[in-house]
Amino acid sequence: METLLYIIEVTAILVFAYSGLVHARQSGFDLVGVLTIGFVTAFGGGTIRDVLLGNHPLYWVVHWEFLVLIGLLLPFEYLLLRSNRNISGGRVLVIIDALGLGLFTASGVGIALSMNTPVLPSAFIGVVTATFGGVVRDILCNQKPQLFLPTEPLYATCAFAGAWIYIALIKLNIAPIAAVLACIATVFLFRILAVKFDIKLRY
Repeated sequence: METLLYIIEVTAILVFAYSGLVHARQSGFDLVGVLTIGFVTAFGGGTIRDVLLGNHPLYWVVHWEFLVLIGLLLPFEYLLLRSNRNISGGRVLVIIDALGLGLFTASGVGIALSMNTPVLPSAFIGVVTATFGGVVRDILCNQKPQLFLPTEPLYATCAFAGAWIYIALIKLNIAPIAAVLACIATVFLFRILAVKFDIKLRY
């Protein structure tokens, strides 16, 4: 299970880092700014998770290779942008972001449960892991955090639903890999459907 969570963490970091790099370029940042936004988008939620769980040193300090991966991702993103491929477009970015949301939710819940955290805090930690990198990204890009806007289709709610799917399956003694995949699929599908049908929480 530890190996599976590591693979999910790496995938989620790359997915969210790419999302951050694209947002930073669209905001007109220079190279340092682009890398900074990529880093905080990828590591922001996981850093808060580690602080809440008392998990020190922080995961990106232990696994410094994550920093190298994001550095290697930068020229890949630049080449795609220069070749005019539509991988940075709105629809593709939504798909990439939804995948990262699902991956980080599964990672956050899995790590919290592995540290014997009660189920409700575990669910919230999954949501925080999945969403707060994007919050920091938006703030640094001088935007209102999309997570908190009433005009934004369901986002944190999708992560919360996926987190409870994960927890329920684990409590039913379903194989952990099945719980992880079900969580990722739930979050991804809920987010895509929310965007497609413009489903929002209204207050």
